[in-house]
Amino acid sequence: MPEKKANTSTTDADEKEIVKTVYASDVIPFLDHWKLILGDGSNVGIANNFENKDFFYTENDGNSDWIVFKAPNGGNTHGTSNNTRTELAQIKKWYPKTANDKLTATLKVMNVSATGDARIAATYAVVVGQIHSADKFENEPLKIFYKKFPGHTKGSVFWHYEINTAGDDNSKRWDYSSAVWGNDFSVVGSDTNTYPEEPEDGIALGEEFSYEIEVKDGIMNLTFTSNGHETKTFTKNLIESEFTTKADIPEQTQKLFVPIGQDGVERKEAYAGEGCFFKLGAYNQTNGKSPEVNMNWCSGAETHGGDIQKQYADGNYAEVWFKTGSIQVSDASVSNEGYFTKND
Repeated sequence: MPEKKANTSTTDADEKEIVKTVYASDVIPFLDHWKLILGDGSNVGIANNFENKDFFYTENDGNSDWIVFKAPNGGNTHGTSNNTRTELAQIKKWYPKTANDKLTATLKVMNVSATGDARIAATYAVVVGQIHSADKFENEPLKIFYKKFPGHTKGSVFWHYEINTAGDDNSKRWDYSSAVWGNDFSVVGSDTNTYPEEPEDGIALGEEFSYEIEVKDGIMNLTFTSNGHETKTFTKNLIESEFTTKADIPEQTQKLFVPIGQDGVERKEAYAGEGCFFKLGAYNQTNGKSPEVNMNWCSGAETHGGDIQKQYADGNYAEVWFKTGSIQVSDASVSNEGYFTKND
C-alpha cells in the first residue's frame, strides 16, 4: 500500500525528522457535519483531527491524499445492523418534501471480501453512500453499492431503493436495485463458488468514480460519473410511492425477496414526514451469518470469530478511499441527535 503523505521539518538541535499527521479533516474539511461510526460499533462523534489505524485514517497514492474507511466482515455493529461499518452519519436530518440537500463524493473501492457465498446477493459488496431515515422503521431510500466477485477484474456499481413499509410490520420490506455500471444486485452465482459472467462495463478496484445525491422538493436526483464510462442519471420520488399494492411489486423483487417472505407494500406517502440524513463511507455488506437465515443478506463469509487483524490479513474486509466530498444542508434541517441516542 502506498506510504502516507507526511509533512516534515528538521530541527537544528538534533536533526530529527518530525512527521505531521495528515488527518481526514485535512483532506475533506467537512467533518463538522457528521458523526463517525467505526468498524467496532463505536460512535466517536465529530472526527476533526482524529484517526484510528484500524478503521479511519489517510493515505497518499502518490498524487492525492485520501480518507480511508475500513470495515471487517465480522465484529461489533452499530444499531440494529448485522453488518460492520466505518461511516460518517449526518448530524442533521431533513424532510424530503421541504428538502434542498445535496451530497457529492469522489472515491475508489480498494477491497471487498475475499470470501462469501456467490448465491447471496449482498456478498462481496460494500455500500459507499446512503440516505437513511431517522424515524419509525429507519429504512433506507438510498444505498449506493459496489460489488465485485473473486477472480473478476471489474465490479458493478448499483443503487437501491428500500420501500418504507406500510403498517406496523417492517419484516416484509424489500429493496429494488438499479444498475449504474455493470450488474444490479440480483445477478448472483449459481452455487456457492460459481460466479456469473464479469460485467463488460464495470468498475475495477482502485478505479475512481463519483456520485451526486440531490433531494429537492420531494425528488431524489442521482448522477454517477467516471472517466471512460457513460454518465448515468436517475430520479426517484420520495414522497409518493409507486409500490402501494402487491401488483406493483417488480419482477426483480418477485424473484429475490418474495420467496423469503419479504412481500410488503409501501406507505402511499413513502418517506414524506420522516427525517432523513446522508451517510458516507464503507458499510460492509458481507458478513459471517448463515445463508440459511436470509438468502439475500447473510453471506457465510470468513470472520475469524471477529478477530479484526486476521480478517485484514486475508482480505476479509471492505476498504473505500474518498478523495473529495461536499455537503449542502438546507435551512429546514433539524438536529438528528435522536437517531444516535437510539442506536449508540
